[in-house]
Amino acid sequence: MGFQAELLAHLQSGETTVARAWGITRKDGVTLGFTDHDQDLSFDGFVFKAATGLTASAIEQGTGLSVDNAEAIGMLCDAAVTEHDIEAGRLDDAEVVSWMVNWVDVSERSVVFRGSIGEIRRAGGAFVAELRGLAEKLNVPRGRVYQRPCTAVLGDAACQFDVSDAAFQVQVSVAQADQGRMFDLSAISGFDEGWFTRGQLQVVSGAAQGLSGLIKRDWVAADGARQIELWEALRAEVSVGDEVLLTAGCDKRFSTCRKKFSNLLNFQGFPDIPGEDWIKSYPKKNGGNTGGSLR
Repeated sequence: MGFQAELLAHLQSGETTVARAWGITRKDGVTLGFTDHDQDLSFDGFVFKAATGLTASAIEQGTGLSVDNAEAIGMLCDAAVTEHDIEAGRLDDAEVVSWMVNWVDVSERSVVFRGSIGEIRRAGGAFVAELRGLAEKLNVPRGRVYQRPCTAVLGDAACQFDVSDAAFQVQVSVAQADQGRMFDLSAISGFDEGWFTRGQLQVVSGAAQGLSGLIKRDWVAADGARQIELWEALRAEVSVGDEVLLTAGCDKRFSTCRKKFSNLLNFQGFPDIPGEDWIKSYPKKNGGNTGGSLR
């Protein structure tokens, strides 16, 4: 990346007052700022805290489409990055921007890295975060898959279904939680057993606020309480009385899209793909090769 003209002139002056600053924007919108200067800095909507022990390795940058990577090393503290935040996954894939800045005049600055946080390792009261460059996004597969089930996610731009409708979403309180994976909820009326299977549970209050998990099973207990099992445990504690938001599940089938959601026009699968029997069929004089049994 090229330097801003004013910063470049400052660097060429022979007597410099520069520092590094890192701005982190988490998926939930929370912003964090760090600097290796000995005083706090502020610009671009960030307050960059000093005395956090944050340092960064040399940033490897190349031409073309190669992936730029670096590492940031810092101390775990309550005011910045906490062990709880890392364990809960709140920093996963957070956006990172790094500047070189003249701390005497912060208007003289240039972006030297832009990317996201990858793997985080922690030990001995410190953390090491892998910083992945923008070219990392090029490794994500693109395009549609030719398959029978729908490839959309319920409620996304391809699906276009409004999941906020009261018939498909409900907020309830937690009556009991077991290891962040099994939940007993308050009784829910108006929703059939299994309505939320393959759906989503999102925590809206408490220590795990903002975290979500995919629902493996949804059933009604003998006492009428709703019970939910997630595929994977949430990475933060959910306590009795915390509020959770349940969203209806979709099994990606053509019939479910039509009957449960009335969203057939936006179905993103190919339900009429011929099966293996049809592919292996052979010509015959009478009857039609409809894809059915050849007996």
